[in-house]
Amino acid sequence: MRLFLSILASGLALSASPVWKAPAEIPFGQLAVLELREEDPAKPALPRPPEEKLGSLELRGVEPLADGRGWRLTVQPLTAGPVSIPPMDFGDGRISPELRLRVPRTVPFGAPWMGVGGGQDDILPYVPFPWAWASLLLLPPALLAAWIVHRWRKNGAKRALHQRRRAFAHQWPPRDGRREALDLAHTLGRDLLAARFGEEARSWSAADFRRHQLDAWATWAQSLDAARFARTEPPFPPLVDLLKQLEGR
Repeated sequence: MRLFLSILASGLALSASPVWKAPAEIPFGQLAVLELREEDPAKPALPRPPEEKLGSLELRGVEPLADGRGWRLTVQPLTAGPVSIPPMDFGDGRISPELRLRVPRTVPFGAPWMGVGGGQDDILPYVPFPWAWASLLLLPPALLAAWIVHRWRKNGAKRALHQRRRAFAHQWPPRDGRREALDLAHTLGRDLLAARFGEEARSWSAADFRRHQLDAWATWAQSLDAARFARTEPPFPPLVDLLKQLEGR
């Protein structure tokens, strides 16, 4: 009789098993939660599952349930198709039932799986850099640079006139009667006239200056010619009169 009762108790213990609570399908590559609990309140709480991998499912986390009667298992499927979680032996006579799930395929059959698992099949196809679209970002600075260059070139004549006016003002009237000083003042004056009236002004004579109503500059040309021969008449015209006639025109 004792032997019969012992065998009967062992059979009841083996027949009692934990219960799975799981969805029918798990999306490929996504985390999902399975619950394994002991429904019989007369039984002690389930020990921690001894397995580190549930079939082909990667085990990502194990947490006890709020009532302490089981465990929340966070898994991640990395293969598509039917999945089977084999029975687990908890070592106290309780064995979990086999659990069957489905992991639906999310890409066409035969296509490479990208983004999961690593290896050569995990390498994404080469995508060239969109230089055509990226070059549109250069359009605003290019337009700004073109506008700056345009303004720079447009004001080039004004800058040249200003620079030659300063150079001429620095050398006029000549400091002494040496030929080098006279030639430098003449060259700088002709450069200033060319910047103001054009290159033809380099060859204007005193008569040409008067024809253009530049009497001070006619005197300037005659005074330099006289100074080369040590004459003082006509005298050098004042710098203010020379520059004023340029501004008036």
